[in-house]
Amino acid sequence: MQEDKPSILLIYTGGTIGMIENETTGALESFNFEYLMEYFPQVKKLNHNIASYSFNPPIDSSDIEPQSWEILAEIISNNYESYDGFVILHGTDTMAYTASALSFMLENLNKPVILTGSQLPIGMLRTDGKENLITSIEIAGAKDENGNPIVPEVCIFFENKLLRGNRTTKINAEEFSAFRSFNYPALAEAGIHIKYNKALIKEFKSKSLITHNKFNPNVVILTLFPGIQEEIVHSVLHVKAIKAVVLKTYGSGNAPQKDWLVRELKEAIERGIIVINITQCAAGAVEMDRYETGIQLQKIGVISGYDCTSECAITKLMFLLGQGFNTQKIRQLMETNLAGELTLPTYKS
Repeated sequence: MQEDKPSILLIYTGGTIGMIENETTGALESFNFEYLMEYFPQVKKLNHNIASYSFNPPIDSSDIEPQSWEILAEIISNNYESYDGFVILHGTDTMAYTASALSFMLENLNKPVILTGSQLPIGMLRTDGKENLITSIEIAGAKDENGNPIVPEVCIFFENKLLRGNRTTKINAEEFSAFRSFNYPALAEAGIHIKYNKALIKEFKSKSLITHNKFNPNVVILTLFPGIQEEIVHSVLHVKAIKAVVLKTYGSGNAPQKDWLVRELKEAIERGIIVINITQCAAGAVEMDRYETGIQLQKIGVISGYDCTSECAITKLMFLLGQGFNTQKIRQLMETNLAGELTLPTYKS
């Protein structure tokens, strides 16, 4: 490869962006990214060296599993020294989960890993996929005045905004602006120029990549709602394999003052089940010491997820459980900012 051009590995997992219309049948079919330049000559104008790797067969976003994350991390690890950056083409439905998982798996990451996709197939006239793909490649190859990557972290680029991957959630199934980062500002915005907010981006550090490939998926999300029944909560908390619970509470981390609910959660925690409290609200953070309805959870050992997204909370738990840490260590790390996923209170920072 030519040394003066950024080298990018394009990884196609599946999803809407990789579909083109069969001219004979009219059906949407997976796109062969080995012929990217033939179908999409605009990429040549970027003056990048681009190689591609495609999952075979491609995986629909709704079928993504932890094994898929392990494959992605292995591809990046095996090709890490050969490329300046990585662009992952991924279905939108579970993109935020994958981005969150990779942020924990790729320890000491100092190169861009940009996930993108589209709401319309790349073969359609009005597709948003072309702009998302072109800009993602440009960001993945962007370097500062010292020759270091401008964005050395896992991100999602969608509809002109670059977002930290583990801060992002999908908020719209129809509009091009499908993703939002409610609790952390965009790392960059693409207009005529790409404007980077460098104060928000992780600082480049010259360290060796460490890849972690183990997950334990024995976790569950339990969402509180008015009228939730004791029998249901009891059955969820007594599933034999369960190791951790993401408890989605009201507002700033509040739960109903029901004796049975507190008792069920307390007994689960005493059995070694980890319970993390995150808010059902799109924006804002858990503050369990703010109201009595949150203090009751704090007293029995429920830990705070602060402003963590549900996608991040579930993947972080699965990741930490997979590393074989004991319960106390996982509780500590869930309240630790490992990969830019949390905004801790001043007294915790």
